[in-house]
Amino acid sequence: MNKDELKGKAENLKGRAKDAAGALTGNKAKQAEGMADRARGAVREDVGKAEREVSKEELDRDETDDE
Repeated sequence: MNKDELKGKAENLKGRAKDAAGALTGNKAKQAEGMADRARGAVREDVGKAEREVSKEELDRDETDDE
């Protein structure tokens, strides 16, 4: 797990908390802010996963080139 994946997960959790707090209090603006944070976190996490996959593929390619 890389830095982007961790930060994405954290942002997603923060968004979930805001979303839930907004839903409980009836604050639609806070709820929408939470939903946006969740989406932003999910995207960042996906970017981190993609970066990790690319790095893994590059390492695999380098290892096969050395043989």
